[in-house]
Amino acid sequence: MIIRRAKNEDIPRIHELLTQVNNVHANGRPDLFKSGNRKYNDEQLMEIIADADARPIFIAADDNDRALGYCFGVVEQFINDNNRTDVKTLYIDDLCVDETCRKQHIGRSLYDHVVAYARSNGFYNVTLNVWECNPGARAFYDSCGMRPLKTCLEIIL
Repeated sequence: MIIRRAKNEDIPRIHELLTQVNNVHANGRPDLFKSGNRKYNDEQLMEIIADADARPIFIAADDNDRALGYCFGVVEQFINDNNRTDVKTLYIDDLCVDETCRKQHIGRSLYDHVVAYARSNGFYNVTLNVWECNPGARAFYDSCGMRPLKTCLEIIL
């Protein structure tokens, strides 16, 4: 397995993986997520792939260069903000390993690669959000050493 940057040729496979992620969320929170959809369309993915410095996508690929998983990142930095320091954060927008390939340490390899990328590029931290309806993802991030930064609460009216 290699971890590399996403390319436009990966888009059909990324769509398959995005659908898997959406299904987890739609099953867990059908009040918030539409079943059978995905987060990005082709045009949006091409824009994100082209914007690699601000929104890097890392692909874990097998020996045939088929994507087994991905990690979408977003660079966040508040410069000269009244309240926040100027630290640079790499926000993990989405991390997915194909459901048929889980428990093979692909997710951990992707995560470790992203942390190493952030460290070597002067980021202060790596952050992400995890949905409470996805306990498997929460357990995975806990096993990676991540700890809560903040908690988002809701009341459904």
